[in-house]
Amino acid sequence: MKLLLALLTTWLAAFSLPFSAPAPPKKAAAPKDYVITQFGAGLDSTKLSTQAIQKVIDKASAAGGGTVVVPKGVFLSGALFFKPNTHLRVLAGGKLKGSDNIADYPLIPSRMEGQKLDYYAALVNATKVNGFTITGPGTIDGNGLKFWKGFWAHRDSMSKAHLPSTNLEVHRPRLLFIWGCDRVTIKNVKLHNSGFWTTHLYQCTNVLMDGCDIRSPFRPVKAPSTDGVDIDVCSKVTIRNCYVSVNDDGICMKGGKGPTAQKLPENGPIEDVLVENCTFGEVHAALTCGSECIHANRITMRNCKVDNERPILLFKMRPDTYQLYENITIENITGKCGTIVTLSPWLQFFNMAGSTEKPFGTIRNIRISNVNVKCKQFAVLNGNPTDKVSNITFKDVTATADNAAFPNLYSDVKFENVTLNGAPLKATPAAQAAPATTPLKPD
Repeated sequence: MKLLLALLTTWLAAFSLPFSAPAPPKKAAAPKDYVITQFGAGLDSTKLSTQAIQKVIDKASAAGGGTVVVPKGVFLSGALFFKPNTHLRVLAGGKLKGSDNIADYPLIPSRMEGQKLDYYAALVNATKVNGFTITGPGTIDGNGLKFWKGFWAHRDSMSKAHLPSTNLEVHRPRLLFIWGCDRVTIKNVKLHNSGFWTTHLYQCTNVLMDGCDIRSPFRPVKAPSTDGVDIDVCSKVTIRNCYVSVNDDGICMKGGKGPTAQKLPENGPIEDVLVENCTFGEVHAALTCGSECIHANRITMRNCKVDNERPILLFKMRPDTYQLYENITIENITGKCGTIVTLSPWLQFFNMAGSTEKPFGTIRNIRISNVNVKCKQFAVLNGNPTDKVSNITFKDVTATADNAAFPNLYSDVKFENVTLNGAPLKATPAAQAAPATTPLKPD
């Protein structure tokens, strides 16, 4: 009995002790800001700050992470390489300006035009930097004029000599190259005047571009091949609230080219892309599949405005590459354009590389709805002879066109409540379709 009372007393005493709840987990400290002028970057915009800024990036990474901050002012730089747990912020009035000397961009293993090759680094590079962010509201400026002039001078000299010229012969840097990163955010930043492609995303997942202003000029000197956003072997990419006006494709699906491209491990599909609430000024096309792309699936563009004379949706059909474009939705589009859809052969840099393959393209499940535009021509649907095209639907589309002809070689094109120049537009049997127009020519 005494033993039982002793145990009971001990048990009651234990429960009378003050109870301490487990401490809540500590919040992770916000990444430290590293203002580049506090670490040696000078305010003389004529002198390179590459080394000073790179040392800031390295210091932030070594300390466990941080945000490299470009303050008000103009800072000239060559290629910068961001490392794990580092970020970039450009403040209002701040400009990270690219050098116009290609020697300031090292030649490294890279990816260009659907190929694995050594190429020049971009101004801003991030490889395997998960959670990487670039934020504004300042400017990243490629300072591309010298590169553009060099490109056209070379192109003219080759033309006079009756020789071909590719986009890679005049060495030019991209503005952003982000490779193998998950959870990327590029927000409220101005991306201007790139020497080559503006934003190149390669093998990335979960990317958000929001509120960006992406521009390169058409005049007085055209900025060649300055694509706004190239999505290359990526998935789960959202581009919203952006303004895009560049002298090439606005947003372009890429992923490989050539008769055996689908077999190479560095190539692959683009899946689950959403483009919404964007405005497209002058571009070669707002949304493009090609010119080097083997598979694009579940691509949606909605609630956008267009103000140009080029296609809203452009399919570049390469006869030297197996291509599959499927489950593409274009909806709630207003403004002025060249065509709503153009599907045509793309012969730029055609190369079978000695292969006996017989590539063809497949396009299926394309839906265009709630579109109200003034255009040069309603659409052009005229691919390569072996391309397989099915289930293209236009629904609730109102268009006025300067040219009422609708070149269409395919029978499986449906219309629901579609008017062209005030009259209902009905499917025309392919055999009776208007003759195809000359395909768009690249710069």
